[in-house]
Amino acid sequence: MNAIDQTVTNQTGPHKPAAQQSFGTDGIKPMSRPSLTTRAIMSVVAWVERLNLRCSKVGNPPVYDLATFPWAYQIEREWQAIRTELDHVLTRKNELPAFSDISTDVATISTDQGWKTFFLTGYGNTSARNTALCPETWRIVQTIPGLRTAMFSIFEPGKHLPAHRGPYNGVLRLHLGLKVPPHPDKIAIRVDTEICHWQEGRALIFDDAFEHEAWNHSDETRVVLFVDFDKPLRFPANLFHKALLSIAIFTPFIREGVENHSAWEKKFYAEAEALRNAKPVTH
Repeated sequence: MNAIDQTVTNQTGPHKPAAQQSFGTDGIKPMSRPSLTTRAIMSVVAWVERLNLRCSKVGNPPVYDLATFPWAYQIEREWQAIRTELDHVLTRKNELPAFSDISTDVATISTDQGWKTFFLTGYGNTSARNTALCPETWRIVQTIPGLRTAMFSIFEPGKHLPAHRGPYNGVLRLHLGLKVPPHPDKIAIRVDTEICHWQEGRALIFDDAFEHEAWNHSDETRVVLFVDFDKPLRFPANLFHKALLSIAIFTPFIREGVENHSAWEKKFYAEAEALRNAKPVTH
């Protein structure tokens, strides 16, 4: 693999000729459902994705120059407020769910406890309790145009997420480095042929519809703020995009995730309440 070794401060801009987006990844079990409705929706998704490539306002590079999205610099400036709230969340890190426990389709690429998440919002479903626990983070992510998903993404030591592609190219992904061990030779993400290294307080924006993989081969935990937001699209792709995502919240992929998260959240906060109410032992 002839990869470009780069940091998030030296990204390839939209002027670079676009790499070819594939619509599947060899060796990865496809996400599937027996539902006829779901299969029909996925056929529509494939058609809309092709339209999105033609109607993008920002080109179709695997990794974007931050100057393409000036609001990202403000997100970087406030990173320490987010990190402070993350540190509070991490005091109960062992109780956080594996991503595959929330989104069962993630099991096609990860089945262990090495990839944990703390969910704030996603596709119309917002966790009132989690956002209340992280009010500054919630305030900051709401300034992102076209916000779709926001969460803390936690890679435990030794975690390697295999090559895969995201389910839809109408959104772009932002990673803001929050807790990044200083081992660039052991911690990185590959997007298409570009290798990027997270840095604390720096943002990385990429198109997860390109094949990508990520790894933490160090002995320390890596955490980023993980955000999906709408890709700027011209007419008519912008209309089809909005219609498609308004339907997506009714699919099994989203419904199951909401149900799984609600079950985890209920247990997580019940245990916290029990600890607060526990009476000290007297002798």
